[in-house]
Parts: sequence; structure tokens; C-alpha cells
Amino acid sequence: MAKIKKGDLVEIIIGKDKGKRGRVLKVWPKKKKIIVEGLNLVVKHIKPRREGEKGQRIKIPAPLYISKVMLVCPHCKKRTRVGFKIFETKKARICKKCKEIISYV
Repeated sequence: MAKIKKGDLVEIIIGKDKGKRGRVLKVWPKKKKIIVEGLNLVVKHIKPRREGEKGQRIKIPAPLYISKVMLVCPHCKKRTRVGFKIFETKKARICKKCKEIISYV
């Protein structure tokens, strides 16, 4: 079961961007990796394709392990662990701090 999904607000807890927050752009559950918007940037060198064109260096977000981020609760705005609770045949992700529903699964 995925605890972090596309569109969630997360905070990085380990690494060069520690303490920064961003939205999740892509999730690979089997690899346990995610891409966070504007964080964990790496430089990619682009070769010139046509004559007279210059090469470029662009910054793109690189994947990082899910264990290096924590979900930020939309209600209490604190980073939190994710729990699951069943409500009348619906399963929901809940905040472990404020016990509010984050989203339905």
C-alpha cells in the first residue's frame, strides 16, 4: 500500500535539501522512489544538435528514496507518519498526529 502518492506535499528529512518541502511529481512504488518538484536537482549536460547552436546545462529533479521524505499533513501542516483506517468499506490514509483523514485509497 502506497503511503505517499502523486500530488502529496512532502518534506525531505535527509540529504542536501533537508527541511525543504515540495509536491510529488512521480512515484515508482516497486523501486520505492519518488520525484519531488524543485528538489534534489542534478545538472544534465545537453549537446548542441545543430550547427551554431550552443550546448546547455539544465537542472532536473532526480529520484530519491521514499524513506528520505515524510508526508506533510494538509490539516495540521506538520510532517507526519501515515496510518490507515477503514470506514464503511472505504479505506483512508490518516495523519498519525491530528487523526484527520488525508485521502481515501
